Amino acid sequence: MTLALRLFERRKRRNRYSLKKHANGRPRLSVFRSGKHIYAQVINDVDGRTVAAASSIDKALQGKLEKGSNKDAAAEVGKLIAERAVGVGVVDVIFDRGGYIYHGRIKALADAARDAGLSF
Repeated sequence: MTLALRLFERRKRRNRYSLKKHANGRPRLSVFRSGKHIYAQVINDVDGRTVAAASSIDKALQGKLEKGSNKDAAAEVGKLIAERAVGVGVVDVIFDRGGYIYHGRIKALADAARDAGLSF
């Protein structure tokens, strides 16, 4: 395992530990960023179930996006995950950025999800 990967995993573990302490039963909006796409899930940790999911490879976003790896794609995924979560009755979540810095695509997704109705 490379040093960068070990540091990423350490940041992710530290972030998740803090989230669990402050969640108070709220579902977690988890984000994964790859080189080509971005993915988001609303996870209920009490039941261990995914409540809603969206990604830049989702069929609902196929015609809208040029690339799945830019801020515009992240914003669209944020809107879509918020729509799906609110549709299932989840409004209040806790944001799990994983080991990523809150900047760029992660920030765009979070801002779009807030604008579309999620509260965190």
